[in-house]
Amino acid sequence: MVDTSHSPIELTRDFDKDAALVSELFAGLDAELAKLPAKADRTEEQDAAASAILDRGRAAREDFLAVHVATLYDTLTENRTRLLRVAELAYAAAGLIPGLVPTRERIAEERTHPQKHKEGWEYDQGILISRVLDNPVAGYHLMHAMAQPLPEALELLDELRRTDRVDLGTSLVERKGNVGHLTIQHHKYLNAEDDESTRAMEIATDLILLDDRIDVGLLRGAEAQHPKYLGRRVFDAGVNLTRLYHGEVSLIEFFIERELGLINKWFRGHSIGNGEVSVVERRHEKPWIAAVDSFAIGGGCQYLLVMDRVIARSGAYVNLPARREGFLPGCGNMRLPRFVGEKVARQGIFFNRDIYVDSPEGRQIVDDLVVDEAGMQAAIANAVDALTATGTVGINANRTQVRVGAEPLETFRAYMANLSIGQAKCMYSPAIIRNLELAWDPKRRGGVK
Repeated sequence: MVDTSHSPIELTRDFDKDAALVSELFAGLDAELAKLPAKADRTEEQDAAASAILDRGRAAREDFLAVHVATLYDTLTENRTRLLRVAELAYAAAGLIPGLVPTRERIAEERTHPQKHKEGWEYDQGILISRVLDNPVAGYHLMHAMAQPLPEALELLDELRRTDRVDLGTSLVERKGNVGHLTIQHHKYLNAEDDESTRAMEIATDLILLDDRIDVGLLRGAEAQHPKYLGRRVFDAGVNLTRLYHGEVSLIEFFIERELGLINKWFRGHSIGNGEVSVVERRHEKPWIAAVDSFAIGGGCQYLLVMDRVIARSGAYVNLPARREGFLPGCGNMRLPRFVGEKVARQGIFFNRDIYVDSPEGRQIVDDLVVDEAGMQAAIANAVDALTATGTVGINANRTQVRVGAEPLETFRAYMANLSIGQAKCMYSPAIIRNLELAWDPKRRGGVK
């Protein structure tokens, strides 16, 4: 944990002067760190020295941002006239104030190392995004920016309208009548989540939201190609531990943008406001149905908590094993208690309890239980009919009011401000390294999770 009680610099409270001061400090700390061997080759004493250097830098970042985060955000976004996603904001900040956060090049180099040998530069990105979200004006504007369609979706929209199908590799979008089908098909990793698959799913989600012929989104896993599950549909296997072990799962592009972008778009749709602080949500949204045929592990469980209807095959289960692996299960800590109560949520998050869809607790998450594909198709058709029978205006207005009552934007902002720094701490704690080494079969480190 960073100790900010003894500041390494004295701030003047002038933005330009303080930016120069901290940049000079960061350059000096970098020079000190460069004298030490690479993380993989350090002795215990050298590792402690490196940690002390990094902590001094993080304390300075906290102090600088505590005073200047609003000015920094307004400068980067040209007084909130530019919309920058989380990663774009972080890399723009790296260019404006050298050393405040890592450059794109530093992060790219860092990702060539296994998680256990990373220096932990992403931690500094977590500090920045946490501070931005902690500021109401900047935080609301950043959430607004993250709820815009991705440029890839805008480019592919004509293709969807022309062919009713867009294959994004790890995700497939198809329009069938008034339903937009988003099929997860990350076959190499059994639909486990990583930077690549999450980006593809967000593009797919944007396409469904943008196509005015589509009234309802349907999320389902493809038939697996893995021998163990051949011919069975797999919904989601959680975070891609293979890529996490190898240091290829990112803090901001995956853990943070996934919550503020992909999952938030299922829950809230696209933001059509101006990003100002307001209790009124101005959204272009659509209802979503999820169909679970086998299991919804980790992130898959998180997906179900923002869906309007969940249909599952008898015998399927959900869980949130992130605590076992050493990190935060996204917004699951906030949302799961609303479904199953705080005690069961704690059992699931802290004690790795599997929740079977046939159980009383599972029925609080799942709306319809079916036994075969015919039952699945019938339940999906019934859900679509119910969600569209009286028109889209009424259902979307009602889902907005349910959401505003349960989880207003201010609550979401506060949660994400804490998650941004909390997840950074988890990703670079000794515990996650130990858990990855002990809990993950070394024989599987090169292939399917």
